[in-house]
Amino acid sequence: MFFILYALFLLVLAALPAMVFIRNLPQFRCVPAANSSAPRVLSGISVLIPARNEETGIEVSLNCLLTSPFRPLEILVLDDASTDRTAEIVARLTEQDKRVRLLLSAQLPQGWNGKQHACWQLAQAAEHDWLLFLDADVHMSTDALPRIAQQLATTPCDLLSGFPSQETGTLSEKLLIPLMHVMLLGFLPLDQMRASLKPEFGAGCGQLFIARREAYFACDGHRAIQSSRHDGLKLPRAFRSANLVTDLFDATDIASCRMYTSLQQVVRGLLKNATEGIAQPKLIVIFSVFLLGGQTLPILSFGHALYWGWSTTAVVILFVATVLSYLPRTLAAQRFRQSWIGVLLNPIAVVAFLALQWWAMIRGMLGRQPIAWRGRV
Repeated sequence: MFFILYALFLLVLAALPAMVFIRNLPQFRCVPAANSSAPRVLSGISVLIPARNEETGIEVSLNCLLTSPFRPLEILVLDDASTDRTAEIVARLTEQDKRVRLLLSAQLPQGWNGKQHACWQLAQAAEHDWLLFLDADVHMSTDALPRIAQQLATTPCDLLSGFPSQETGTLSEKLLIPLMHVMLLGFLPLDQMRASLKPEFGAGCGQLFIARREAYFACDGHRAIQSSRHDGLKLPRAFRSANLVTDLFDATDIASCRMYTSLQQVVRGLLKNATEGIAQPKLIVIFSVFLLGGQTLPILSFGHALYWGWSTTAVVILFVATVLSYLPRTLAAQRFRQSWIGVLLNPIAVVAFLALQWWAMIRGMLGRQPIAWRGRV
């Protein structure tokens, strides 16, 4: 009887996020195709790019944006004390296309995170009514801006966030980066998010945000989260705290990004803002139970049950739990163009992800210095 109860427990832990994921998937929509006959709704877009040591990719990102037919458009790049050729590359592009402007960052004030300070300066320098905050390593398709504009026309929103296609190369990237979609769609009910302005339902991707200018300054924008490293969570929650509407969408078909290129970068990237996510005492235990119990233990227990001859009922339950444990990652790989190696090794990925979360929380409790990123802590 114990083995059956144990198997049922794992089944519940696997089934709940799988059900939420399946329910969310059709609601996590791409922006509609651009319609040239649709009425013009946006007076202009300011694309705002904070850049710190981005010489390897900034030119490609800007050239992608410059192919957009959307008008009026300005592209502001703020060089945030780069030590490489970032400013030189952007300066050259400003001479080729007047839509591109280069700004130089003021000295980072005490208590500010570098990215949030850069975004706040960019917003103040922007000329248009819509502010598109874009990471320097995001590549936009030619039709991206017209499609986003059309989406904002059909679904009015104060802050809209897109989740680009996540390009992965190394094994660590293939294992861990796709968990972004599993965590989002497996644990955040999108229908409840859209029916409520509660801050706890706020979520987004820091790689791509577009905000209505008036709303942005009404809630103090990035200044409201000046010390944060996790704008993906904190910026939507700042908007919602001011009773402003936030939403998100699937940007897989209009934007792509490769966040990290090595194991070291993946580890440091996940650690740097973990304590503002689930790596805190009030969340980490429940997420550990759900992720280990629902994503890792089912297949291990199923193998153990087959080898040691558990009851047929327990084996069947564990088989179903195993299928459900793989379902979110499988559907995500198909929908978001993710690695199938990551799907196969999902139980290992979950253990590694949770180990990093616990490590980040313990480091914070011990008062260790925050993980440095791009030369800053």
